[in-house]
Amino acid sequence: MLTKNSNKYILAALALVLFTVKVSAQKVGDEFRLNERVDLTPDGIISNFQEMGMDPVNHILTIEEQEIVEQAFDVLPPVHQEILKEHLHSISFLDNMPNTALTSPVGDSEDTKMFTITFRAEILQQTISEWATWKEQGNYEPNSDVKVIVDAGDLNAMVYILLHEATHVVDAVLGISPKQEKLDSLSTATGFTLDTWSSMNAPTQSYRKTILEKTRFRGGGPVSMTLAPEVYQSLAQTPFVSLYGMASWFEDLAELTTIHHLTNKLDQPYQIQVVKQGVEVFHFEPMESKEVQQRIYHLDLFYRN
Repeated sequence: MLTKNSNKYILAALALVLFTVKVSAQKVGDEFRLNERVDLTPDGIISNFQEMGMDPVNHILTIEEQEIVEQAFDVLPPVHQEILKEHLHSISFLDNMPNTALTSPVGDSEDTKMFTITFRAEILQQTISEWATWKEQGNYEPNSDVKVIVDAGDLNAMVYILLHEATHVVDAVLGISPKQEKLDSLSTATGFTLDTWSSMNAPTQSYRKTILEKTRFRGGGPVSMTLAPEVYQSLAQTPFVSLYGMASWFEDLAELTTIHHLTNKLDQPYQIQVVKQGVEVFHFEPMESKEVQQRIYHLDLFYRN
């Protein structure tokens, strides 16, 4: 369950996304496997965490954890794998990291478009269902009678989180969502954002449902767990696959890609259950939404050989 400091951690993560890691960018040739790019976290990232009162430390992968990482790379979409071969500088793992993962540009990313991805090591010991349930429950105030549970199968959480973060790299390289320097500035829409987003973090007016605007990733905070059915009923009337996908058009693309790949390519479930005193009272399968299905064609480019 997330603590009252969660918003601080979210802001820290967003700030760090824009932080440029001052290490030399060196391309790794195709002869190297992607999972062999595991390295120590750049000092600049650790320093930024420490300056905010956090104390992360590098995590050295065990043999079992190395296999988990390799398997997660192996099931990425073809285009993700190809782009990471050219644009992934390194990945690393931290213990005591407050947020789940962080994708950061390396050096002068405008020229090289190289990136490093840092992961919280704890995720290697969780299934997607366990991690996604923890994350989803952070949208709500604790309630002893009502629970929100995500059934997303038994694959390791690294599969989901790596694909999500890798999509940010692919997006930066291919320009699927618009480049925008300021949160509220205007920019030319792309095919993916047209009629869905007004600006980087503002959906078009028709999708600004009152209850959704009060939630955590729309700038609000945790809402009562008893409101969960209403929240997901409202979400089902939008083209967004998750509450986190409503944070920005970058997260929208990453979430849609990840849940689509998980369900339609890896044949895993993804449904959110609201349970009251042990009995399911509501469930939501975002990939069944017609609004969501109408956007899947934007992802076809990820599967071209």
